[in-house]
Amino acid sequence: MTAKAGYFTPMLHVQEIERSIRFYELLGFETVDTDRCTPLEWARMHCEGGALMFLRAEEPMPEIVHSVVFAMYTPDLPALRDQLAAAGMRLPPITRPGYMPSGQMTLKDPDGYMVGINHWSDKEHQEWLKRIGRAASSSD
Repeated sequence: MTAKAGYFTPMLHVQEIERSIRFYELLGFETVDTDRCTPLEWARMHCEGGALMFLRAEEPMPEIVHSVVFAMYTPDLPALRDQLAAAGMRLPPITRPGYMPSGQMTLKDPDGYMVGINHWSDKEHQEWLKRIGRAASSSD
């Protein structure tokens, strides 16, 4: 057996972990562990199929442009957008770029990290399986 790494979890430096937790909870993440300090120095959150960790920045973070975009998927982007708007988030319109014609919106988290939320329903998944030449199964 070849050795390999797993459990890929981006760790983001953030100004205020508690604020980041509130933002990502709105997207469906749940806090699974923290250092239990006040204020928090680190936290780990999970969502269906993914994880993030936050580490409190030791110094004020300058306003920077992050060169990474986190991609998330939802089977009902319009409904999620309505839910986030009802929670008070300012949101961009849903766009339909060539690489995601079913719909996408891109948000910035409280520290400026980009989060692209893409519409990916069963219809898109079945079309993708056809395109890559795989038959649909219960495990896809």
